[in-house]
Amino acid sequence: MGTISRLTYYPVKGCAGTTVQSADVTPAGLAHDREFIVTAADGDFRSQRRFPVMAAIRPRLLDGGTRLALSAPGIEDLTVEVQKDGQRHPASTFNWTGEGVHQGADAAEWFSIVVGQPSVLLGVTPEHDRVTSGETPGTARFADGHAILVISESSLDHLNERIAERGGKPVPMDRFRPNLVIRGWAEPHAEDSVRRMEAGGAEFAYAKLCVRCAVPMVDQETGKRSGPEPIRSLAAYHRDPAGGVLFGMKAAVTRPGQLEVGDEVMVHSSVGPIRSTEAAEPPLTATASLPAESV
Repeated sequence: MGTISRLTYYPVKGCAGTTVQSADVTPAGLAHDREFIVTAADGDFRSQRRFPVMAAIRPRLLDGGTRLALSAPGIEDLTVEVQKDGQRHPASTFNWTGEGVHQGADAAEWFSIVVGQPSVLLGVTPEHDRVTSGETPGTARFADGHAILVISESSLDHLNERIAERGGKPVPMDRFRPNLVIRGWAEPHAEDSVRRMEAGGAEFAYAKLCVRCAVPMVDQETGKRSGPEPIRSLAAYHRDPAGGVLFGMKAAVTRPGQLEVGDEVMVHSSVGPIRSTEAAEPPLTATASLPAESV
């Protein structure tokens, strides 16, 4: 049986995360996760894929989420009142198009300076109603495609061993921007096999495997692309047969609840045994799985 070793939500899509000891789980993921999105004038989202400097932007929600504080190297900090409703602006991610609430001229100017392109900051609208794809449909705010990203420590340990064999330096977990990090699963990529799991009263179900882009090559502290690791080593051993490099499992929330670091993770269904590093456990009954799709 594994335990939760880290909980992280990302207030602004593409920017730095906030690591917490506990978090409410909503149908759309951890509370406040990807509640804001930075877009171009036409609504196309900004991300570290084209603007790696976004990793160095540190957003913080204050006063119960009523204010948003922003900091980044080389620019004065900014704090804005969160607009829960108001002027609408187009917004889009990979497979979703809708609207967001404009967060004002000051935030737009601040992000435009940091990313070097005219940009606006948008928040989730009260009527936001998005259906996500995958084996288990769900909902999400402004995430690429799904509510929750799960990665085990054993997966990262194995990847770093592969990188070391090539003479490279280990990479930290934040390169992969997970929401839930699991400690205690013995086999690397055990999360790939999980189909239904529970922790802290919340339940999660498999949606798809996470196909990685260039973002893991971005140093999340400096906002600079380092490359070619970890993608080079990962591509050598963990690929989707249909194409794409895999790392992590995307899940839908099937029952909201509250999570804390240290909560036990109970796997109720998997396509293979999920063994603990502390003691052998009997294998779970296998269930059918669907192939992953790229995002």
